[in-house]
Parts: sequence; C-alpha cells; structure tokens
Amino acid sequence: MRRLLGVITLSAILAACGEDPPPVAAPPAPKDPFVIVAGPDLMARVQVAPLGETEVRDTIRVPGRIEVNETKVARLGSPVTGRVSDIEVREGDDVRRGQILATLTSTELSNTQLEYLRAFSQRIVADRASTRASQLHDADVIGTAELQRRQAESDQAKADLNAAADRLKVLGMSERAIARLAKERRVDSTSHVVASIDGTVIDRRISPGQVVQPADTVYIVADLSDLWIVADVPETIAGTVRTGQNVEVEIPALPDRRLRGALSFVSVTVNPDTRTVRVRMDIPNWERQYKPAMLATVLIQGSPQQRRVIPASAIIREDNREYAFVQTAGDTFALRQLSLGDEFENGRVLLSGVRPDEKVVVEGAFHLNNERRQRALQNGG
Repeated sequence: MRRLLGVITLSAILAACGEDPPPVAAPPAPKDPFVIVAGPDLMARVQVAPLGETEVRDTIRVPGRIEVNETKVARLGSPVTGRVSDIEVREGDDVRRGQILATLTSTELSNTQLEYLRAFSQRIVADRASTRASQLHDADVIGTAELQRRQAESDQAKADLNAAADRLKVLGMSERAIARLAKERRVDSTSHVVASIDGTVIDRRISPGQVVQPADTVYIVADLSDLWIVADVPETIAGTVRTGQNVEVEIPALPDRRLRGALSFVSVTVNPDTRTVRVRMDIPNWERQYKPAMLATVLIQGSPQQRRVIPASAIIREDNREYAFVQTAGDTFALRQLSLGDEFENGRVLLSGVRPDEKVVVEGAFHLNNERRQRALQNGG
C-alpha cells in the first residue's frame, strides 16, 4: 500500500512538472504447473511420436469356476437295499477300479440267492426227469405226450434259473460269485460298493449303520488329473465366442499364474433363466494344484478393431490417474490426463486425452515429470 501511494505521489509530482510518469510493470503471470519447457539436456533424453492405430481386440472378463470333468466322474450306489456294515475309504482317498469302498448286509440279496438255489435244484430235478423220460420213451414205456411234458418242465426250470441268475447280477453278483454259490450252496448276504473308475473320492454320503437304497448315491469318485474351467458368457457377446478360440484364465487362489488355452466346448443353446451360453476349457491337473469349485475369471478376446494404443513408457500414474506429456511446441510439453482401456501388448488402448494430430512423449516421460515436479516445488506450486 505504501509503495502504491509512493507511485501515485511520484506520478502527481511528475505531472505537475509536465513530465509523463514511468510505466508500472505488470505482475508476472502465474506458471502452469502442468506445463514444462525442457532444456537441451532434458530434450536429449526425450523422444516424441504420434500415436498410430493398431488392430486390437477388447478383452471380455467373464466369471467362471473349476469343475470336475463330467466324463471322468462316477456316482456310485449300492446295488441292493442294505445296511452299511463297514466303510473302507474316506473322502480324499485315491481308489482303483474294482476296489471295495463299502460293505453292506442285505436280506434282499440273501433272499434272492435262496431263490436262485431253489431254481438251481428244480433245474437238476427237471433235467433228470427229462432224461429218464427220454429213456422210457425209447423203451416204448411212455408215450410221446409224456416225454414232451417232461421236456417242457425242464425248459421252464432252465428259464427260471436264468431269471434268478439275472436278478443276482442286477444285485451286483458276478458270474464267478454265482457259480460259487451254485457249487457251495452257501448264502452270503454281504454286498459291496465297488469303484468303477480310477480316481479320488470327492464325496462320501454314508455312515456305519445307515440303510441305503439302490437309488442313493453313496460315493462320488472323480479323476482329478483333468478338470474343466466353466464360464457362462452373456448372450449379448456369445456371438463372438467359438470352439477352439484362445482364452486366458485368472485364478484368484493362484495369483502368480495365468492359464492359456482354447475353448473345448461352446453350448449350442442359451440358458433361458440367465440368458447365458456355457463355455469350457480343459486343463491338466497332474500336480493337483487346481481344485474343483475354485473361482476363476475367463478372459475372452472380442472382435478385432482399429484403436489407438499408447506405450506403457509414455504413461505416468499419479493419484490413481493416468497422464501423458503432449508436445505443444518444440521444447514445451503439457501433462494431459488420459482415459485408457484394456492392456494391449506393451501399452494401453487410448480412449481420450490426446488428439490424433498431437505427439506424446514416448521415451523420457519419467525424467520430464520429475523435472516438472521439482520446478513446481521451487515455484511454490
């Protein structure tokens, strides 16, 4: 204020003396903290270039999960109604095909064995009677009608025996076990749940003393050396997905790796409830590092498009925003905020922030930004 009064007083005195007052210097315009003029040394470390268009594919992220290979899973049950007397394996155990998983005691099995033994005895009696009738007929002791009746009884006994054997097979008895039953004539009410494939027990649904029915699933055995990654793709983008298409998969439980493969299946129908199309990829799992029900994210490449891509070396990240230096003059650069899309090779898709006719700093942006910040601090910015 005093300085201003002094200037006014001096102007008044000069005016009284008939002289023009000296011009008053205007205050300097404040510097833009986002603009920097680079010196020769800094310019030597900076490289600028226009951003050309490149053919890129948008990445579609679809939630997925790991599932067992349904072609390599067996849902096992008891062939008979019975009570569980012994459990041989637990969840997580590896089993071989034909291995006994559980033992049951079944009155249904013992009753069916008794029926088979009765049919077996009747078959022996009927065969002997038919043979004796044939001898008597040859000796002209009995007539043809009697011979035919005895032969018919033998044929019926044979059919009854075969039917009884078939019922035992349905109840899980093998040909060898049935032959042993006929030879030893000893009823055994013990039945077994047997593995039908090599694999791992992933579910056990029985306990000792429990009564199970043939329709009950008591064990689930799966071959975990080969799994599926399954995802449900929205109907709106399902047209860009096809069998054999390359995809990438991220698994949150294993953040240090990304799987790459091809889709082995794309459903031919749309789920009417979710409006999605199911897709899947096969993955080997010899080391058992992947587990069914793990969550996953499937990255599917969309249709190719011409887009501008900015190199990663040109991108500066501050305060959770992305910037780049745009050349406004030969040695002048402005820090410009960007809007970026998906990653593409060593860069990002540029959505907005740089005009097509502008050049950006593609090398040396880090050094340029450090110099800009230092100058801003020196100027009190």
